[in-house]
Amino acid sequence: MNRESTDDETAQGRHGASPAGVPGGGSGPVNLETRVAGTETLSVLETAALLRELTAGLIAVTDFDTALVRLVGIAQAAVAGVAWCGFTALRAGEPAGVAASDPALAGLDDLSDGPDTPALSAIHRREMVLAEDLGRESRWPDWTARARRVGVRGVISAPVDVDEQVIGAINLYASTPDALTTRHQLTAMLLAEHAGLLLAAVRNRERWAAEASERHAALLGEGVVGQAIGVIMTQRGCPAPEALEVLRSAARSLAIPLREVAERLVATVARPREG
Repeated sequence: MNRESTDDETAQGRHGASPAGVPGGGSGPVNLETRVAGTETLSVLETAALLRELTAGLIAVTDFDTALVRLVGIAQAAVAGVAWCGFTALRAGEPAGVAASDPALAGLDDLSDGPDTPALSAIHRREMVLAEDLGRESRWPDWTARARRVGVRGVISAPVDVDEQVIGAINLYASTPDALTTRHQLTAMLLAEHAGLLLAAVRNRERWAAEASERHAALLGEGVVGQAIGVIMTQRGCPAPEALEVLRSAARSLAIPLREVAERLVATVARPREG
């Protein structure tokens, strides 16, 4: 027998033994590692499902407050061991939005009652804040007293960067002490990162919708375009938005600017009839 074979067999004797009850005999570490790996895989799958659900719930929302309500509802329902979820938002340092999965807890995320909260600590420190047992907590005495009165026993707050103007914190609440584990902390970090991206997109859509509405209003009131819209409304008995769409459709068909279509229509109507 050569040395290489001997080394292989020796290594197998040291490391390759299987747990008792599994073909090959031996003792426990491999079985333990398999269970841990299985738990981690399940966690990854659950996290992927949560992020996918968040994306689906917020992908078409154009209102920031609506997005916050959906966000906390999805997170609370999807994260095992979390009894409630809340979100605190600031714009230019001022309260800009609050949402809670249970109305009874809305006051815990509302900064109007004072700045001494886990959410603000997370925002100001730019890092996740954990209180495993509020019975042992002393950092936010007033907030902690209010939280315990409504049944909260533990909290994780993770900062959420939305855009240059808005920042926030997502808050995961437990109803029993020491229920928030390392796994919940990792989930909170992933939630915060993904929520920031989704909420930034919501803010962009909200801004674009407002700008489009302003442009629409400007077109309705603008000189010749406004006159043309008035002509179409009179001729067709339709509202202003429908008349504007008629003008736009004509502009697309003729491949000319909207203003030129309006000018032609107004000129035609203003032209004296012969005879």
